[in-house]
Amino acid sequence: MEPINEVIRKNFNTLTNRQKMVAQFILEHPQHIAFQKAKEVGELTKTSETTVIRLCYALGYKGFTHLQKEIQSNLLDKGQTDPLEKYRVSTGALSQNTVDLIHHIKEQEIAFIEKNLDALDSNLVQKVIEAILYSKKRCIVGLRSSYAAANWLAFSLNIVKGNTHLYRGEIDDAISLISDMDKEGLVIAFSFPRYAQETISFVKAAKKKGAKIIAITDNELSPLGLFADLLIKVYTPSPTGLNGMATMFSLLNVIVSGVASSKWEEVHNRINDYEQTSEQFFPFFKQETH
Repeated sequence: MEPINEVIRKNFNTLTNRQKMVAQFILEHPQHIAFQKAKEVGELTKTSETTVIRLCYALGYKGFTHLQKEIQSNLLDKGQTDPLEKYRVSTGALSQNTVDLIHHIKEQEIAFIEKNLDALDSNLVQKVIEAILYSKKRCIVGLRSSYAAANWLAFSLNIVKGNTHLYRGEIDDAISLISDMDKEGLVIAFSFPRYAQETISFVKAAKKKGAKIIAITDNELSPLGLFADLLIKVYTPSPTGLNGMATMFSLLNVIVSGVASSKWEEVHNRINDYEQTSEQFFPFFKQETH
């Protein structure tokens, strides 16, 4: 269907006065509609649940859920000019009602995870998995808001594959890491607004040494995307570092699971060795029995 704004514009004059009140509210406050129930929208607009549902039919939707999904999709596609301010406003509006907060976060996470996984190209995923499997050494780069995702990916790949280094900014010697790179090396880099210059510089230098670059970013034309051999585009609510981690980890889980399943016998042995070494050198606390 056409965007909801255009549907309302074309049908506005055919609506009842009460339906027009709801339609106007949708245009002015789509973020409130996206994660509320029809009854709650009726209360917000001082109309009724019945009016909201009848409006959906009048606009050509199959029901409120259908209209809601269209609004959610539209919100996902809109760019955020000031992500931190958007985050402040949206969370502030929900701060007085814990039930609304939980419902909002649940619906938002589900919507973004579904959008990303549905858009993920299986051929691209296979190429990413093969690049990880057949590279001799791997380096993961993700700074600032991307560090948590980079850290988890490096940890996970070290368990299932090994020989994976996490670049930790000032703690590590970037020159040494890049000097060891060649055509058998792989860099997996994360970069989201605002893009860290150090990540871009690291990737650019590694690419000159012949390393393959897997970019995980928000746009094909982002500073990181321009250097990518393989690019995974991630749609997240802004700002990514605060709102987008569930979406990010769902995608990374696909990659790690793909690597693990491709070499399962080898991975199984590595996990067993890891557990045995862990128990030997870092025993877990055991509750004493009396």
